[in-house]
Amino acid sequence: MTLSQVGAAEPPRTGPDAVPGPASDARNSDARNAAPGTPSSPPESPSTGPSAPDTGPSVPPSAQLEAPPDAPRTGPRTAWLTVGGILAALLALTALSLCVGAGEIGPARVLDYLLDRGGARADSRLALVVGDLRLPRTLTALLVGGALGVAGAQLQSVTRNPLAETGLLGVNAGASLGVVLGIAVLGVQSSYGYLAFAFGGAVLASGIVLAFAGGRGGGSPMRLVLGGSAVGATFGGLTGVLIVNSPEAYDRYRVWVLGSLAGVEGWTTLRQLAPVLGAGFLVAAATTRPLAALALGDDLARGLGHRPGATRAAVATAVTLLTASAVALAGPISFLGLLAGFLARAAAGPRVGRLTLLAGLVGASVLTGADVLARVVARPFEAPVSVIVALIGAPTLIAIVRSRRMAALGMTDTAPAGSAPGRPEEAARPPRPDVVLRRGALSVLLPPRSALAALGLAGALLVAVVVSAHAGQSDLDLGRTFRAVFGHGDRLDVLLVQKFRLGRIVAGIAAGAALGLAGCLTQTLARNRLATPELLGVNDGATAAVLISVTASGAFGAWWAGPLGALAAVAVVTAVSGGLGARGYRVLVVGLAMSALASAVIQVAMARRSLNSAGSLYVWTSGSLNGRDYEVATPVLVGLAVLVPLALVAARRLAVLRFDDNVASSLGVDPSRVRLACMLLAVALAGLAVGVCGPVGFVALAAPVIAGRLAGPARVPVLGSALVGAVLIVLADTLGRVLIGGVEIPVGIVTTVLGGPFLLWVLLGRKSNPA
Repeated sequence: MTLSQVGAAEPPRTGPDAVPGPASDARNSDARNAAPGTPSSPPESPSTGPSAPDTGPSVPPSAQLEAPPDAPRTGPRTAWLTVGGILAALLALTALSLCVGAGEIGPARVLDYLLDRGGARADSRLALVVGDLRLPRTLTALLVGGALGVAGAQLQSVTRNPLAETGLLGVNAGASLGVVLGIAVLGVQSSYGYLAFAFGGAVLASGIVLAFAGGRGGGSPMRLVLGGSAVGATFGGLTGVLIVNSPEAYDRYRVWVLGSLAGVEGWTTLRQLAPVLGAGFLVAAATTRPLAALALGDDLARGLGHRPGATRAAVATAVTLLTASAVALAGPISFLGLLAGFLARAAAGPRVGRLTLLAGLVGASVLTGADVLARVVARPFEAPVSVIVALIGAPTLIAIVRSRRMAALGMTDTAPAGSAPGRPEEAARPPRPDVVLRRGALSVLLPPRSALAALGLAGALLVAVVVSAHAGQSDLDLGRTFRAVFGHGDRLDVLLVQKFRLGRIVAGIAAGAALGLAGCLTQTLARNRLATPELLGVNDGATAAVLISVTASGAFGAWWAGPLGALAAVAVVTAVSGGLGARGYRVLVVGLAMSALASAVIQVAMARRSLNSAGSLYVWTSGSLNGRDYEVATPVLVGLAVLVPLALVAARRLAVLRFDDNVASSLGVDPSRVRLACMLLAVALAGLAVGVCGPVGFVALAAPVIAGRLAGPARVPVLGSALVGAVLIVLADTLGRVLIGGVEIPVGIVTTVLGGPFLLWVLLGRKSNPA
């Protein structure tokens, strides 16, 4: 997700999520607190009355911003005392930033320069160090941190997701593509060139998202988030294509992507982007009151004279201006926006005005403090500021998640607020009755739509296998290839297809099936269409294990290094989180924090390796089937033979959990045991897949959604998800081998480039979809 990108707990739509369920009476409880003095809407029944807008996916699953009656409340006096304390800390950090750094100039001389005592500003060395280096850098840290904090708070409010992050609208992916495009195509080398291309790419990506979201549905949170997810995935894939074909571009990109303020020299760049930042802050300030009304629901907001679509568009515009400027100045520091909004909500509650102000102050404080630490922890070098932010933020996020402040964040373990299906035509139309197959004393219920979908997907997989076996440097036609797949025809044809091509294809089938099934279990467990196993640290753990094996042996280690790392990472995440928590929220949030920290450390390690070694690791982390054969595929196939039946059994019980836990318990299902079993199954499947093709998280995201659309919302599409995952991997690998002659594009890059728009079409293609 970076892909990984998932969203708030939302009314389930299709596949793993879709099932009717009881509506919560507390749907708008936090919204009433967010806008005191405004009329509150009465409780709504599941079948009548308007419902609150969709929350939309973002980073890990979280509940809507609903505070239960016993949730801790933050009074105005406490909130403003908190603001005062943060402001005092910010002033202290600003003074420290001006006094720390190269040049061996202490606080007294800095104060002399600021006050111009004794003609200090005439000292050229003092003017260079303080006036041209420290002052611009400190002010840039304050503005960038404040911009990311305000953008994070605004995005969390508009999506009703306390864990939304500033890369949600595709801004970071657009900036990365702009920088890589400038390096690879135009040979850009200067920091000013990076700034211009980063800003242009960020604005382009966000503009595409805004154009899509405003086209239908009034810019709803769901449309904004899904549009950002698709555009971010596509732009990220295009960035990967350029990097794979240009080692020089990757060499420069891997340093820029770490994020740093070390390149800020003088006032030129800050002066150019100051108007953009100012416009972003003004738009954000203007949207605080409409956002408070929007928390009550679209209908009530309209009754109060606000326009929900215009409000969301304005928020998205503010987020774009602030985030694009921040990324252009300091590189992608996406975790900061999430962290600042999260901490502000924990300290000040959900009031939009206080939340936005405090998030800006927190973001500025964290980034300024991180920049000071970056200058001193690795002298005479500088540490990447993104790593310092992750080191500060991850433990803080984990501590809050494990504390009682979870209720104030809207991350309670109460039942979700409404579970009506998202597609009205499917909600009104009852599913077709199952077909009963009897033979003697045995009987099997066969759902017609799911069975037809499975047969169609099996046929599509067979076609994909034949096409993949045919693609390559040979004169085989499709007929000869089809016969050779089953061992018939010329001996040389059979040898070429079965020995050299089918091994890789079988490995792709096994990895795709495992990823699709793991994604299905995770999405159903989290009641979220955009949850994937990588939120548990699977991808980062696998990457760290492979990095360790490469460092120890000098070459890529055994295939099982990735799965072992994935399982170790999940074990650490589960231990640190203190258990799954209800519906797995706690472990998913902790997984997010640990992943942010691990990703930063891995990026630093790759930036300091040789270009050849780092390039090989980048290809693996993008997902690749190069060199895979039967030997690697066999353990995964054995694992699937064991885990798929277990998943089918678990899915029957997991489907019941889409209702309230009390309902599930009354039906004889133990929610905690089912969640634990599904979590373990998903991790085992994802770990096996990582060992074959690397972390291809997008398949785990897309396969269950596509399978759910094909099989219908009545059941968890376990078998369909596995088949869709296998088809996606095989087709993506085939395209990666033949699109560019002489260059193989990793399968993970192909899936993100082509899968982003396709997933968006699957999710939002129907006119009846209200998203």
